[in-house]
Formats: sequence, structure tokens, C-alpha cells
Amino acid sequence: MTAEPPVLAVPEAKKERYQSLRAKFREHFHDDPAFYARAPGRVNLIGEHIDYCGYSVLPMAIEQDIVMAVLPDNSGAISLVNSDHQYDEFVGDVKTIQITKDEPHWYKYVLCGIQGVKEQFCSSETKGFKALVEGTIPRSAGLSSSSALVCCAALAMLKANGWTMTKELLSEVCAKCERYIGTEGGGMDQAISFTAKAGKAKLIDFNPLRTTDVQLPLNAAFVVCNSLAEMNKAATPHFNIRVVECRIAAQILAQSQDDIKWREIKRLGELQLRLGVSLDEMLELVSSKLHIEPYSKEEVCKILDVSPEELAETSLSANTRNVENFYLHQRASHVYGEAKRVLQFKVICDDQPADALEKLGELMNASHASCRDLYECSHPDLDILVETCRKHGAVGSRMTGAGWGGCTVSLVRTESTVPLLAGVRDDYYKPNPAKMAKAKEALFATIPAGGAAYYVFE
Repeated sequence: MTAEPPVLAVPEAKKERYQSLRAKFREHFHDDPAFYARAPGRVNLIGEHIDYCGYSVLPMAIEQDIVMAVLPDNSGAISLVNSDHQYDEFVGDVKTIQITKDEPHWYKYVLCGIQGVKEQFCSSETKGFKALVEGTIPRSAGLSSSSALVCCAALAMLKANGWTMTKELLSEVCAKCERYIGTEGGGMDQAISFTAKAGKAKLIDFNPLRTTDVQLPLNAAFVVCNSLAEMNKAATPHFNIRVVECRIAAQILAQSQDDIKWREIKRLGELQLRLGVSLDEMLELVSSKLHIEPYSKEEVCKILDVSPEELAETSLSANTRNVENFYLHQRASHVYGEAKRVLQFKVICDDQPADALEKLGELMNASHASCRDLYECSHPDLDILVETCRKHGAVGSRMTGAGWGGCTVSLVRTESTVPLLAGVRDDYYKPNPAKMAKAKEALFATIPAGGAAYYVFE
């Protein structure tokens, strides 16, 4: 994968939207945009909370996206306005970007993308840009709206300055720079945003980043349902606590092995690689070496023979230093089990047996149970939605994204899509007027969409 993001003509079906963006840009900036940058959201079909542990994931891009109308600014100014007026405007200078972690304002994700790209180029002549931003990805829904914003900003910064990067490097830069706002993700969201192909899902491997097309069964459709329970990864510690629990689990498992220095291990995937054993054997190791009861910080320090201060340096993150209990057996069991399900999902898609849909559905159902019970990242509304989708014809259904709210993704036979949409609308959204008011955007069928690109009017 060495290609750069393509420059495409605005498709006929999208011209009205892009013309509207151009008109709004003119109204605000009294000039025309030079180009448009687009980055899609994504839905993860299977492989939740394992990318940052070093394991493969299997997402697809969705049609919902972030689009920026962009005009380079030779003065170095950054001027950002959102088409949704509930969001504040931002004006700053490209040379003095500061990204604080106190409040995850929308424009800080844009600044992450700008800063990440800027750091790749040591240029004294760095341009800024004016941008009008519009998004159709439901926010805080687990469909990667924040990462799409980072990716879109990186595209804008690149083209505004006449710089180039491969999709692979862009994916890695955007995964790294999103941490400026406090999110310790693993790179899945950025990789699928840049490398997606229309009509295909992707198996994404890390270290090094590699993507493989996955052909889904021809009679497979996917329905996304937003629970409308919102969770912002950067605003709460839940996500980073799970990252830390996985790190400590890997380190304690490493400590139990004679020939491995635990300080050299940061990820559960690294440990498996060092041991050279199967995922089943890793699951056996978890069962034999980690107890089900939570570990206190004191117990972790005793096992690793470190002080609380040393533990904070080797294993914790800034917003997890006050955590006192760690559920290591449960988190490691989920990660190794989920990693195994991803590989099984890919094999089924490759082999396309007659009962492919049923087999894939079983894996998705098992994934949700593991997220709910072992990783504890589901939400009561997500659990209700999963059951509702299965009741109305989903072959498999699971939470997708970080969890604690957000969306479910359901696998359904193509011919059952409309009945499922109608049934879920009536059962989940209609009884609650506030939810029903948002049902049009919250409930939709989707197909695998293309990746990030530049668009211009011909």
C-alpha cells in the first residue's frame, strides 16, 4: 500500500451537497474553496478493543463522512467553522498550535490532524487554511466521527501545503496524533478511513500496518442502530482504563515467564509473539496465571516488584493514576478470544460456505457477549438494541466502537433489511419521542464505502 489519497471529481449524486458547502464557505469567508477533503466513518464488524493490543480487526468504511471545504492561507492562520452552528468557531496560528486535554472541543481533533502532519515536515514556510466542516457521522456513537475529523484535517493540511504522504503513513500519523487529545487508540479507525475500498471490508493488521480486502457474502447487508446513549472517549477514563488493564495483564503474564522481562512488554499481542504460541494457548495461560477477582494496585506493585510511582511510569496513563482495581483476567480473556473470532470471521468470508451468514452471525453474537461480560464496555441500551435486532431478523448483532453507548451493527440477509429497520424503529425508537425524533439519522442500512480522498469540481 503505497498510494496517496486520490483526487476525484465530485460525483453527480453528491454535487448538490458540495455546492451547498461551497455556498456556505463563500458566505463565511467571501471566497471559494480550492478543494474538498473527505474522510468516512467506519463500523467495526468484529474485533473490538484489540487493535491497541496488537491484534487484527475487521471494519468497513460507511457512507457517512466528514467533509471540509478548504482554502489555503499563506499567512499561516487556521480558521475553522462548523456548518452546525452549535459548535464554536476557531481561529489560531499554525505555528503556535496548543491542544489541551481539558475539554474535547470538536476543533481540537482538527488541530490534532494539522499538528500530526506538520511534525512530518520541517518547513519554515508552513501554510494554514480556512475550512468549513460538515459531518454526517453521528457524534459519540462509536462510528469514528472524531478520527474521521482528524483524518480529514490531515488531508487538508497536506494539500494546502503541497505536501504528499502515502495512505499508510497518513494512517500511522493520524493514529499517533489523536493521542494529543488524550485518546490511546490502536490505529484501526485511521487505517480504514484512508484505505477502504467500496464494496469491501478490510482485515487490518498492525506493526507494520497492512490491509487485506475481505469479500463479504453477497447476500449480506448491515444495519447500524444508534442507541443515542453518548460516550466521548476523550472525556471519560473508561477507554484508557481498559488500555491500562490490558497492559498490566500482559506485564503480569510476562512476569510469570522465566525468559521474558516484563518491562519489555506493553501489549498482549507482543507477549503472544514472544511466546510463539496459539491464541488458545494464550487463553489457557490467562486461566492458569490470572485470578478472576480484581487486582488491587498494591497487589500489582507486589507482583511486578515496583513502587506505585514506578507503576505509574511503566504502565499507567495520566488519567488512570487514581484507579485502584484492575480486572485483568476478564480483559485478557476478551482480547485473546476476540482476536480468535476475527481470524475465524476472515476464514469464513474467504471460504464462503453455504451457511456463511449463520457462522458470521454466531461470531458477532459471541463478540457482543464478550464485550458485555468480560470487557464491560456495553450499555443497557446497547444490550436492548442487540436483542431487538435479533428479534427482527438479524443473523448476528453486536455493539460496535468503544462502547458505553453508541451503536450496534447487525448482519442481516439482504431481503430482511426493510423488515428489520421497521421492527427496530417501532420497538426501540417509537416508544420514546426524543429517540423517535432522531430515528432517521440513528437507524440505517449501509454498504462498505470508499476511503478518504480529495474532491474537486470538474
